[in-house]
Amino acid sequence: MTDDAPNAAHDHDEHDHSSTACEEALKELYVYIDGELTEEKRTMIAGHLDDCNPCLEAFDFEAELRMVISKRCHDDVPESLKLKIAHQLELQDDQPHDV
Repeated sequence: MTDDAPNAAHDHDEHDHSSTACEEALKELYVYIDGELTEEKRTMIAGHLDDCNPCLEAFDFEAELRMVISKRCHDDVPESLKLKIAHQLELQDDQPHDV
């Protein structure tokens, strides 16, 4: 998604800038950021982001927001709580399971 990419300067008439293409790209944005798309879908959205500045700006904003949230918004779990949870999981593993 950089300007020095080999296909970055292709004919914009070939690209679908319809609201449907933008809606599709934005709908899949979080899944794209998380890297959970098929290669085909990922390539399609990457191509759209290369050609559509408003969608690229939305992508950049969401990616930056996720980084800030992941760095700043986390709580340390007390060791005592971790031990209680591990103990409860062990108790459940020891119980017979109904199938």
